[in-house]
Amino acid sequence: MSSKPAEPAKQAPAVGRGRHGRDIFVIEGEGTFGPDGKVAAKDDPTRASGAEAAAAAPFRFSRMGPKGTKVAFDVRRKIARAMTVTNNADGVPAGYTYLGQFVDHDFTFDKTQVMLGEDISPTELLQGRSPSLDLDSVYGAGPLDAASKKFYSDGKHLKVGKTTRIGNLIARVGFDVPRVGTGANDQAKRKALIPDLRNDENLAVAQHHAAFIRFHKRVLDTLPSSVPDGEKFFEARRKVVLHYQWMLRTDYLPRIMDGRVAEDVFKNGRKIFEVGADPLSVPTMPIEFAVAGFRLGHSMVREAYDWNREFPDGAGTLDFLFTFSATSGNLGGNPTLPSNWIVDWRRFYPFDQFGRADLKAPAGEFNRARRIDSLLVDPLAALPIGSFGGKQSDVGTIQANLAFRNVTRASMLSLASGQQMAAFLRSKGVSVTTLTAAQLRDGSGGAVLSTLTAAQRTTFLANTPLWFYILREAELNNGKLTGVGARIVAETFHRAMEGSKHSIVRNPGFRPSLGQVAGRFGMPDLMLFAFQGKEELLNPLGD
Repeated sequence: MSSKPAEPAKQAPAVGRGRHGRDIFVIEGEGTFGPDGKVAAKDDPTRASGAEAAAAAPFRFSRMGPKGTKVAFDVRRKIARAMTVTNNADGVPAGYTYLGQFVDHDFTFDKTQVMLGEDISPTELLQGRSPSLDLDSVYGAGPLDAASKKFYSDGKHLKVGKTTRIGNLIARVGFDVPRVGTGANDQAKRKALIPDLRNDENLAVAQHHAAFIRFHKRVLDTLPSSVPDGEKFFEARRKVVLHYQWMLRTDYLPRIMDGRVAEDVFKNGRKIFEVGADPLSVPTMPIEFAVAGFRLGHSMVREAYDWNREFPDGAGTLDFLFTFSATSGNLGGNPTLPSNWIVDWRRFYPFDQFGRADLKAPAGEFNRARRIDSLLVDPLAALPIGSFGGKQSDVGTIQANLAFRNVTRASMLSLASGQQMAAFLRSKGVSVTTLTAAQLRDGSGGAVLSTLTAAQRTTFLANTPLWFYILREAELNNGKLTGVGARIVAETFHRAMEGSKHSIVRNPGFRPSLGQVAGRFGMPDLMLFAFQGKEELLNPLGD
């Protein structure tokens, strides 16, 4: 059984939480930067103070290192095209690609967009616009907030979605994100009822969101009877967040980077980002992380997946994953996700390595991410306009190329080059080696720079855009972040966990209790707990 991808619904340009990335950055101490440069001082909300600043300023960014120089349009265009050709090398299990996207949205979710209430303080507003790893993208501002209670069914449980019956495949509760179900047109009726609409940008990240809703429910429903009813939501969320952070620290980070860097940061502390900050103070988000370091996941995306029994053998293409979401597509014309598109999690996470050999994917159908390197699969050269809030005129142009959008955003912000960041790290006592011009030019099976003129190549290799530099580092390190990239990512994760309401950094004695093995809690453990370890839930369509 299969479905044909439909044309994504036309959408007007979007701003904020419903789009891929952002074009407006408020950088602490510098002002507001937009697509055409810095916004005039009189329009700069960071010049306000107190409650006025809290009410006016959008998500808070900071600059970790020095400023760099802008990159010429022709160079950005050529590099983007060189990066979006194909990517054939395999990396980590593919589920971690979209776990990373889910985490990115958690980092950059602006909670104030779903906050109402008459007694919200300036401090709460600033905290809502700051990076944390509290799963605000799932919980919103909590069931007691006037605007966020719509995400909850009873003040404790999050609402769940229901798939649409297709042929002999029944509708199933809990396997789609909840959807509004009302509105003036079909597009409005399909809209996800979740705090962060970016989590309905593609089917893979939407299925992760639905899994986290299920994880919260399972934790809530297994709390001991000694927890008072009025405290159950808060205790469940605390437990969920601490286990989530533990999973990121011990499973996700070591898969994408040199684990020694993460171990050093979490054991010995930060050296380059908000060093010595009050652990309870409000963190900021470094643009070096948001615009370069954590865009590693773009290189991990495959052009197609063995999705489930209905769509095996690479039939789960990126076109389909965009189509069967409501932010980038139209769910194939269905009111909710059709049942034939429920994911088979066995094909995305290695449950057999976590003690469940019975949950191994069918032979030859386990998905692996692409290696982290300087290449992106070619479908990312032509994003659906709904995924980035584009105009119809952007279709088929360089503006729809994800690599171009990344290097353009970095240029807009005068982001430091890779060489500048390596020098900055060394000045702070971090041992890191700058890549040579030959390493940056040749890489190891990555992007080929032959389309640059000799003069362009010389400039590029001396002042390499940070995102490209970090990907080249990983490419030369068997597909794992190292050097500059690893340090930026590890320190940002550490600070975001430290500044979260619930924190394994501030609570170093925490140990997970929900995994298959005492003291261990990886993403497969989380999925096994959320889905009760049952194959009929992790793979409801069967073999």
